[in-house]
Amino acid sequence: MYAAIKAIYENGQVVFQEEPPTKEKTNVIVMFIKEEFEKPKGVKLGSLVGKGYSIPEDFNEPLHDLNEYM
Repeated sequence: MYAAIKAIYENGQVVFQEEPPTKEKTNVIVMFIKEEFEKPKGVKLGSLVGKGYSIPEDFNEPLHDLNEYM
C-alpha cells in the first residue's frame, strides 16, 4: 500500500501535517519538494511584436478537420 501525507522537514526531523496511515514500523520514502517555481522558458509575451508574426483573423474559428466531431 502506498499513501502520501503532508509533512515538513525541520531541524533534521520530519514533522507530519496529517495522521500517518499506520502506527506500525514500516518503510517510507521521503521526497523533498522544491518550493520555488522556475520561470517557464519560451517566448516572452509581446516579444514578437513588429517582427512579422501575426495571428490570422480566423484563429479562433473551428477547424474544418474536426467538423465530424462537432
